[in-house]
Amino acid sequence: MVARRRIAETEGRSALQAWCQGSVDRAVTAMAVRYALEEITARAPGNSVEVRVPPFGVTQCIAGPRHTRGTPPNVVECNADTWLALVSGRTTWSDAVGQGLVAASGLRADLSEVLPL
Repeated sequence: MVARRRIAETEGRSALQAWCQGSVDRAVTAMAVRYALEEITARAPGNSVEVRVPPFGVTQCIAGPRHTRGTPPNVVECNADTWLALVSGRTTWSDAVGQGLVAASGLRADLSEVLPL
């Protein structure tokens, strides 16, 4: 079961497009990040990987074992600009990880198969 969307697709896509066009407005960035987190959950549902984009949001995705307490075994964390660059295809997973822009831990914490969105 996929969680209900909180951000309308048209609004989320508009925010992501505005970010891609150079908007640095915090509200636009926040909406784009949250929309992309909802989108990855919709496209790769599951609970085995936790994706964190502080301070804007967190989601769980990718099918596999579910964690219930404490720090999950598979975690991906990055800042908003890196996350949006990954989901928009402006940077690749391997480049972002190689440059230290993404902290990824756990056997399932490789999102290269689902990014860009």
